[in-house]
Amino acid sequence: MTTEDVDQKALDVFPGRVVRKDLVQDIKSGVNVPTYVLEYLIGQYCATDDEESLEEGLEKVKQILSKHYVRPDEAEYVKSEVRERGRYRVIDKVTVRLDEQQDAYIGSFVNLGLNDVEVHEHLVSKHPKLLGGGVWAIIDLEYLPDNANSPKSLFGIESFKPIQVSNLDLDQLKDRRREFTRDEWMDLLLQSVGYDPSAFSDREKLLFLTRCLPLVESNYNYVELGPRGTGKSYLYREISPHSILISGGKTTVAKLFLNLNTGRIGLVGRWDVVAFDEVGGLQFSDSEAVQMLKDYMESGSFSRGTEELTAQASMVYVGNIDLDVEGVLKSSHLFEPFPDDMQDLALIDRFHYYLPGWEVPKMRSEFFGDQFGFIVDYFAEFVRELRKESYGDAINEEFAFGDHLNQRDERAVRKTVSGLLKLLHPHGEYTKEELREYLEFAMEGRRRVKEQLKRMGGMEYRAVEFSYLDLATKEELYVPVPEEADEALIPPGTQQAGTVYTIGESEGRHAPFRIETQTLPGSGKTNISGTPGKKMKESFETACDYLQANMRELRRDETLDEYNINVQVLNPSDANEGGETSVGLLVGIVSGILDRPVRSQAVVLGAMSLMGELVAVSSLIDKLQLAADSGAKTVLLPAKNKEDLAKIPDELLDQLQLVFYTDPLDAASKAIELE
Repeated sequence: MTTEDVDQKALDVFPGRVVRKDLVQDIKSGVNVPTYVLEYLIGQYCATDDEESLEEGLEKVKQILSKHYVRPDEAEYVKSEVRERGRYRVIDKVTVRLDEQQDAYIGSFVNLGLNDVEVHEHLVSKHPKLLGGGVWAIIDLEYLPDNANSPKSLFGIESFKPIQVSNLDLDQLKDRRREFTRDEWMDLLLQSVGYDPSAFSDREKLLFLTRCLPLVESNYNYVELGPRGTGKSYLYREISPHSILISGGKTTVAKLFLNLNTGRIGLVGRWDVVAFDEVGGLQFSDSEAVQMLKDYMESGSFSRGTEELTAQASMVYVGNIDLDVEGVLKSSHLFEPFPDDMQDLALIDRFHYYLPGWEVPKMRSEFFGDQFGFIVDYFAEFVRELRKESYGDAINEEFAFGDHLNQRDERAVRKTVSGLLKLLHPHGEYTKEELREYLEFAMEGRRRVKEQLKRMGGMEYRAVEFSYLDLATKEELYVPVPEEADEALIPPGTQQAGTVYTIGESEGRHAPFRIETQTLPGSGKTNISGTPGKKMKESFETACDYLQANMRELRRDETLDEYNINVQVLNPSDANEGGETSVGLLVGIVSGILDRPVRSQAVVLGAMSLMGELVAVSSLIDKLQLAADSGAKTVLLPAKNKEDLAKIPDELLDQLQLVFYTDPLDAASKAIELE
């Protein structure tokens, strides 16, 4: 299959509905006309691959635009032409409302500035979109001198030819979809939004099309964060007249939901997609905005004043991650670019899909070709009509969800699968393996959300091992997240003497550390490097002072003054502090002095006072989970934490061997397995 094959099939199956995308840009650079107006005209006059006919068609389109497209600054001239000639053809956008007092339909011309033109009922009946946002059209305006000195308009509509798709035969489109294979149809959709599919891998194609899901799926909550220049906001700004893009800055509850002063419903009630660009700069001037967003993203409804209203707008958040993903995951989480008041766990849990923007290639000229694709407006109406349908139950035919997916997870996955099926298989025909592909892709995007919630919220969100059951084979299959598949911090096997792993506190979060200790004969000098902050230095001093006072219990004839101790702290999560790590530091020093390695894949938890009094480990379950996630098999902790055993989830107890110690030197003895 080649792009030429897809082009020819598109021309044959959808005559007048496809256009060569590079022609649009050639004309648009010289005429400030909406893309969907251009594409409709080009589709009418240039729907061919014959170069001579293309040139003739392009000239025809340019003539039509030059002669009839109304610019706002030409409005009075055009009205004069209608009066002088009796009739005149214009290209303008017409919106219609029902005037209840006159019991008549009244039309408004956007560029021409006419607001009182009477519109016949048959026109509204034939083009109902006139009442729902308006239609761009070629209109023959006539002058009505008999209406002079009366309330009626001097202008009337003699003929009306829409140049947007004012109605769509969805059944016809579904039937014609059968003429294409899945891959051909995917390429045609990509060509329709302006891309050359031959430039992308299969996964990249799916990532690009996933950006369309908010357009095809009602109340779909989508986030994409990644590098600049990958076209994250392009689709919502250029492709659909039913989406609105808000670029950073402040927004209000009245603007988003309902203005109590005017009673006018906000953006969520007037658009299919509300997209926030540069989400890092988004600010809400109302304190209740985030709570209302949470309610709306959960249920599609919101309460404002005394009313509860529903809407179907999908919510899209796009923005930039300035660091590489590996660096972000070591130091923080993938929602870090969000404003502080939106780093709300309940809000983040409402997202149905997190698209990995770092996998999307940056836009280059070779990504845009001269292929044919659907006219933008036809594509926009096609996906809009499909919002009325749902394929969410398709999963039940072949698969079942694993135990780690809760109800919200299942709903998110179902909506993503439904959207992909509607986009790629609107006729309802697909194979089991295609359904499996969409299911795994949907689970990955939802799991990416849950993985970040686990980083931010701890054990409450620990169930992230997403899986599904193949009903035919009874096999359970697990779905990973690519960026989470890095090597564990704690590798298997015995490390060099003096190496120990611990977990410390850093500004309200937990951070893993690898401590490497070098002990050499010397004069009692101590040094710690690579340390993230004051608290770990204090922990190191406490460990050294304690060992100085109790060295004879370790080696009867030696003191700490006979060694130079150098500690280097490796800090993979880029934590700013490292409190509560004194026992781990002491174990590392003892391991180095005795030249005995710490047991394999062990983490030492705990803090102590200068006199050796142990402090129970706080947030124990979260630290145990972090230890397990880091690759630990054994965790040493103070005996004071034995009373917390009943609270530890069984799955953690199955993963980890817990070893309790009674004092700091007992911790060292058990860590290096002294007899």
